[in-house]
Amino acid sequence: MPDPASPGVAQPLSIAFVVDRFGNRFGGAEAYGVELMRELAAAGHRVTVFAREYDPACGLELPFRPIAVSRRWPSWIRVWLFARRAARATRGGYDIVHSHMNGWCGNVEVVHVTPVRYRWRVRSMSVLRRMLSYVSPRVQTYLGLEARRVAPRAGHRVVAVSQLIAHQLAQAYGPGLDAPVIAPGVAQAEPVTDELRRRMRAGLGLPAEGTLCLLVARNPMRKGLPTVLQALAELPDDVLLLVVGANAAARDCVSRAPESVRGRVHLVAETSQVEPYYQAADLYVHPTLNDSFGMAPLEAMSFGLPVILSPAPWCGFAQYVRPETEALVLSHPERADELAHAIGRLRSDAALRLRLHAGAQDVLARHAWPEIARRYLNIYADILRERGAAAC
Repeated sequence: MPDPASPGVAQPLSIAFVVDRFGNRFGGAEAYGVELMRELAAAGHRVTVFAREYDPACGLELPFRPIAVSRRWPSWIRVWLFARRAARATRGGYDIVHSHMNGWCGNVEVVHVTPVRYRWRVRSMSVLRRMLSYVSPRVQTYLGLEARRVAPRAGHRVVAVSQLIAHQLAQAYGPGLDAPVIAPGVAQAEPVTDELRRRMRAGLGLPAEGTLCLLVARNPMRKGLPTVLQALAELPDDVLLLVVGANAAARDCVSRAPESVRGRVHLVAETSQVEPYYQAADLYVHPTLNDSFGMAPLEAMSFGLPVILSPAPWCGFAQYVRPETEALVLSHPERADELAHAIGRLRSDAALRLRLHAGAQDVLARHAWPEIARRYLNIYADILRERGAAAC
């Protein structure tokens, strides 16, 4: 665990952490913040959370300063109001302001999603849509916030959570923007025995027999649920699917699937307690259509599950694994036939499962949370040195 007295950090720091919602159940980006702050708080640093919402089920009790923004405003105005109020709330009194939000308050600005400028000024789109973006108050607000967020200044750093995001930032703002990559981390879970898996399935009301594929997502449609359902139709009846985080769109998608598929799908609403579902599953499927990184498959590896992924650029995590050695990687997220074949291979090939399990241990070692926290502490130290030099 990083020590507050480690090289470059002379004493425990006072850190303001700014995020929309603080809690593991809100998504991968949010879970990144929770676990990073858990490591820093355990090392003795004083962390205060600034957010709209704080989920106590995350198991981390930190001082919380709510930033209230009325839901009656359109989303783009809410983002602007949040950014302005966060900047005021964190002004002074903190050694480091660490932000995961679009705005200008942070000394450290962590970019989790496709940059706005990349989406609207680099990525191809129709001429009409691009022209309309120049007169859209929504797009212009997001672009303006992001421009302030990444603008170079002393005592400021932009961090990308994946090589994919760093590449997109460079394309959007030029190679002069220095954005080091600090990918999400993971904690090693206790090994899952066959007995524990049986017990978890019984406790969750899941079938005792069959191959249980798992998909955990706040928005299962974006994470490839339709592709998984198509693959399920090509597989034997004892291949089952468990979707954790099922929303209305996911339930509607499953309801329209053939009965032979529908009866093999188990839906669970969003929850902060996902461990039992990882412990109950046999493998993890992640044919995502849009993930700058993808924390869920990394978490699945920590529970010993073999993982099937979309390739980059649809899944940033694919850049961090060796195909066939650490995970199975599809050629395209919508290739249901490839997904079905990969699931079939994992069912029948014990040597493949063992190889992926061994490879996953290397992935987990590279993404241990103490190492992630150490890298942020080094960035904090650089910022404090810059600030001290500027004050002289």
